[in-house]
Amino acid sequence: MPFSVSWHTLLEELDELDDGAELITPLSHDRFRVTDVQEHRVVVTFGDTGERRPLQRDQFETLYRRIQDSDDEFDLDRLPPDADPYPAVLSLHPRFEVDEQEGVIIEKEETTDTQLLSDESASAESDRVEPDGLDVYSDALLLIDALERQDVSDLTALETDALVNLYTLCSDVQRNANDFRQDIADVLLDRLHHDQPVHGQYGSVQRTSRRNRSLKDEEEVLATLEDAGIDRERVTSVDSKKVNEALEVTELSETDIYEVDESEYVRKADVDEDVKESRLQGLKDRLAASSDTESDELRQEIEALEERIDDLTSFSTGTQMQG
Repeated sequence: MPFSVSWHTLLEELDELDDGAELITPLSHDRFRVTDVQEHRVVVTFGDTGERRPLQRDQFETLYRRIQDSDDEFDLDRLPPDADPYPAVLSLHPRFEVDEQEGVIIEKEETTDTQLLSDESASAESDRVEPDGLDVYSDALLLIDALERQDVSDLTALETDALVNLYTLCSDVQRNANDFRQDIADVLLDRLHHDQPVHGQYGSVQRTSRRNRSLKDEEEVLATLEDAGIDRERVTSVDSKKVNEALEVTELSETDIYEVDESEYVRKADVDEDVKESRLQGLKDRLAASSDTESDELRQEIEALEERIDDLTSFSTGTQMQG
């Protein structure tokens, strides 16, 4: 079938779209609307930024040819930069469909699905759902709240207790995120193959391997090397563990044996879990109750409430923690 036929079929589908209809790009998941349909181009407007972008007919034809040349299936990762809207718009044609799970756009004989957002799917995508029992979610939510309430462009201007709060929350997020990352990696290992990157919306991952070495029994190693003509004196060295044991039974000081270099650093000393839980519950209530139209008014009410409980959200001073 010549592209001109498919193009005019696509234009007819676009003409029938409701004015408020939204589509979503398959890779970046950006929302946009079709705001103008012309003979040689389609103009779209992105909802988040208001950016208007013309999508040219010849670029649609290029995508159409690549799909046909690839056995009716084209890998979305091969799209050039900023070309994400093209497959989303083309999916409105009754013979083209985006398979996000496989990362391809496909030409089919039967009627296909589109990248058009229904009212239900748009609502579901905007709804926040709290994951059950995920510590990193709770700590990340608290950190976001703290960052929104503080001007962190100049850390030196912040009060000490605010810095302590931010440091503690960053530490908790880092620890719990790393634990969660490892859980995810354990599952991904069963789904990845060597030298075959798998792509997602925000990046890609690849299975790889790492070699870890540990010496065999000391006498076995020394005997093996001596058999190969290597004197044991060439490979023996001072064992720090044995040196420490020797220091305990002699009158030598630590500095007689070690080069000692002291440095200072900040370490999290304590976390007030009750305060965190109280603040977290308030944030969850805000997320559950707020909407785009009422969020500003609700924020003002919450800020007034937070002013009355600021004393409860303060950590102990450095002197008190050391005592």
